[in-house]
Amino acid sequence: MEYNNNKQDLVWFAMSAPYCRELEAKRLLDNRSIENFIPMCYKVSVKQNKKTRVLVPAIHNLIFVRTTRPIIKETKQQISILQYITRTDNGKNIPVIVPDMQMQQFITVSKTNSEQLIYLRPEEINLKKGTRVRILGGTFDGVEGIFVKIKGIRSRRVVVVIPGITAVVTAEIQPDLIEVISQS
Repeated sequence: MEYNNNKQDLVWFAMSAPYCRELEAKRLLDNRSIENFIPMCYKVSVKQNKKTRVLVPAIHNLIFVRTTRPIIKETKQQISILQYITRTDNGKNIPVIVPDMQMQQFITVSKTNSEQLIYLRPEEINLKKGTRVRILGGTFDGVEGIFVKIKGIRSRRVVVVIPGITAVVTAEIQPDLIEVISQS
């Protein structure tokens, strides 16, 4: 089957691969050359009294897939472990689609695999209190998010949010690298 693989038709689907099979789903998508992203982080693993740092999914079961609607529909039939993450709209469950700019900023922060990154569930942070900011320079140059104080952490951080799915908290950002974005 041939698809119109126009760049404008590509969207990021927030998807689930239940029972911690996100890496298996990634492998299957990679074999089909379908762009995907799993936020990863380092964890300390202890086996036979030896500690090692292991790169693991930061949020189990979560995978973002960038493709077209017809391709994701066909792919879901072939890769049964992939499921849409949905939101309710007028009584219907519709797949969550993450805007390209928001996803690129989330990937920029997440790809650092920094041990200082903190991943939060949507209910763990009240973003209404924060100020919209842009980071100028450094690893996170150009990333936009919310400047907030996270409970249990002394310094203020910038949070990049994918509404209803997850949020990632950056490492500590120096105040001189932060520009306030006007609300107008």
